[in-house]
Amino acid sequence: MRIMVSIQNRRSVRTFDGTALKEADAESFLAFAQKVENPYDIPIAWRLLDAKEHGLKSPVIVGTDTYIAGKLIQAPHAEEAFGYTFEKIVLYAQSLGVGTTWIAGTMNRDAFERAMKLQSGEVMPCVSPLGYPAKKMSLRESMMRKGIKADSRLPFETLFFDGTFDTPLTQERAGAFKDALEAVRLAPSAVNRQPWRAVIGENKVHFYEKSAKGYVSADGWDVQRIDMGIALAHFELAAKESGQSPVLKLEDPGILTAPDTAYIASFFC
Repeated sequence: MRIMVSIQNRRSVRTFDGTALKEADAESFLAFAQKVENPYDIPIAWRLLDAKEHGLKSPVIVGTDTYIAGKLIQAPHAEEAFGYTFEKIVLYAQSLGVGTTWIAGTMNRDAFERAMKLQSGEVMPCVSPLGYPAKKMSLRESMMRKGIKADSRLPFETLFFDGTFDTPLTQERAGAFKDALEAVRLAPSAVNRQPWRAVIGENKVHFYEKSAKGYVSADGWDVQRIDMGIALAHFELAAKESGQSPVLKLEDPGILTAPDTAYIASFFC
């Protein structure tokens, strides 16, 4: 699949046409999900779930009974690992013509966790419905997208920086990183907050989380770090498509940041 095309064309789908997921698509989808690895080497178990069988509900989803969910141990970098892996699965679904949307709160979570047979120490961060998009969105979906400005993204120069956070990065200065950073800019995020920031250096791109209040649970689970995992996946996929060989490393370059901004990871290209 063409990664940039998939990234540019994909949107969250909450209104489906009622057609059951084709068996071939379901098998292909689950096989792909089970072989996706993440750079943190944290195993993630994926399952396709039937809403009627398990009593699953989401008030924002119409027209499908099939969901995919994943569970993993709650460990350092688990959020990034989950976001990175799930987004690759979501983009694969796009290539099959299957609609998806990330759901973390608008569901009967207890029922989903029972269906996933969650054990002590495991978490099920998000799920997604799977199905074929309806020709027309429901009124609820249209209002939700309008409310979070789902089709808007922050400007390139607001998200990316040249050397330090004092110098905004222009697309012209981005050079070989331009397409990969644009892929990051287009990434989905919780309530479209777009927490990713990046500083480029010589053959390096350092990623940071600009955190907002209300996204960290009492036990320390950070939803916006899932968004950071999505951003890392977009950068890596687009960089590889443009002929680069990005390698993820955890090497904080010590760049001065604002109090609400924290280092996540770097790509060496």
